[in-house]
This record gives sequence, structure tokens and C-alpha cells, in this order.
Amino acid sequence: MSATAFAPGSIGNVGPGFDVLGLAVEGIGDRVTVELTSGASRIESVTGRDADLIPRDASRNSAAIAAIAWLRANGREDNVIVSIEKGLALSGGMGGSAASAVAGAFAAALSAHCALPSAHSIIVAALEAESAVAGRHLDNIAASVLGGLTISRSIDPIDAVAVRVAAPWWVALVTPDVRIETKAARAILPEEWPRTMWVQQMANTVALTHAFAAGDGELLGRSLDDRYAEPLRANLIPHCREVKRAAVLAGAFGCGISGSGPTMFAVSESEGVARAACSAMQNAFGDLRSTAYAGPIAERGVRQV
Repeated sequence: MSATAFAPGSIGNVGPGFDVLGLAVEGIGDRVTVELTSGASRIESVTGRDADLIPRDASRNSAAIAAIAWLRANGREDNVIVSIEKGLALSGGMGGSAASAVAGAFAAALSAHCALPSAHSIIVAALEAESAVAGRHLDNIAASVLGGLTISRSIDPIDAVAVRVAAPWWVALVTPDVRIETKAARAILPEEWPRTMWVQQMANTVALTHAFAAGDGELLGRSLDDRYAEPLRANLIPHCREVKRAAVLAGAFGCGISGSGPTMFAVSESEGVARAACSAMQNAFGDLRSTAYAGPIAERGVRQV
């Protein structure tokens, strides 16, 4: 009674869509194996990126919390033995805690012989975990569950919508050697905002969503403009503005901060442009060490492996 699931990493906010838009990226993510047990829940192993920093206490580990949440919501009293293979950095801005939670919930469902768990049930369980470790928001979770571009229309009740991306675009992701915790990055943001600013932010978010749905790269470049979080969070990421400029000069449609950062993302029309953007962005970080990844927008979300 064990199963393994993979959940792709994701870009939270996607520029102006704070806590609303999410974008899944193929080929990079977290893999979680869940085995049911009548004993106490425990973390069997953690390997991969930042493995030494992942909590070994099941009550503080997002994959285990989500797995148990799915089981309890579906009338199961089993506990879990969890093994995690991390492909995403801790506090890297690519939805690492969300991906582990989504994969944990999905693997728990498969272990309980639920071959086709509903997206809603996985989102509910993953949200319980994300709320405990990073904050109550759906943007990364929805993208990891549904794939592609997603809109988190409501969190209570949960209403997440998948948007079909019309073009085979690629994403460049560059992560500098800086650690930014999601909760800390959220704490610096204002609770209230002038009306003229949120009207423009709403316009940018709607236009950006249409750009993905229509495959309009030029509109995407104009709309990937965050007036709310990025001006404050850019100060937490050395050379942030230079990196954005370098990505666009390399041919990307636009560039922004992925989630809370420090990862920067750029959307490009092709693999070649995405890889050129990765190189240019890394160069713009100067002496600051960084890692880069280029991958297509994920057409699928969480899946059994």
C-alpha cells in the first residue's frame, strides 16, 4: 500500500496576479512516495535539493501533513511513511512546499486505492499543509495540481480554474544563492493600497491571462508588470532590475520575480530563447552564484510515477 507521485514546480503570482495566478513548469518538481502504516507517521528519507533543510518531523513536513489530511478527509485512519525527492529549492520561489504537499496528497490517495482522486480533494489537503508552513494561498497549489496557467478565483470556497495556454512557450528560471522565506516576504507587503494602483494591477492581471490564452507574446510583455509586490521584494534580491532587463534583451517577452523570490522567471517563445535568457540572467547576477533551468510550460499537473 504505497505509491509515488510527481508534482511540477510553479511560478506564483506570475507578475501582477498576486495570490491568483500560477504557472506550472515541466521537468522540475518534487517526487513523493507515501506508504500507509498503522504506526506513527514518519519521514523515511529526504534526498535532492536542499534535502538537509527539509523538516523530518511529520507534523511540520508539508508532504506528510497533506497526505494525512487527504486520508482523514476520506475516512481513513492510516498514518504515513513518507519519502521525498526534492527537485525544488527550499524558500526558492518555485512552489517547493506546495509541490511536496500536492504530491504527498496524491500519493496518499493512490496508496488508499483511489485511482482518480478529484483535483478538489488534492487542493483541499495541500492547502492545509501550505497554510501550516507557508501561508494560506492557492496559486502554487492550483498550478501543481492542474498544470499550465491557473486562476485561483476563490479560496473559501475553493475555486481554481485552468487556463489553456495557446502557445508552446518556454520558461527560464534562475535562482540566486539567496534565501527568502515566503512568510517574511508576505509580511513586508501593505494590507491596503490606493485605488488607482489596484485598478492598474487588475488590468495587468486580466490582460496577462488573455495573453497566455491567446498566445500573444507582445501583450504578455506589456502586462507582466507587478506594481504591488515586486517593487518591495526587488530590494531583497540583488541585481533584480538588471536581471529583468537582461532577460528581455536576450529575447524574452518579459521577466519577473517567481512567487516570493529569489527565483526570477522569464517567459519566452522557444527553448532557444529561454536558454539564452537563462545565460543572460545569470550573467546579470554578477558574482552572486545562481542556478538556472529552462523548461516548457507544463501541460499536466500532479501525476503517478
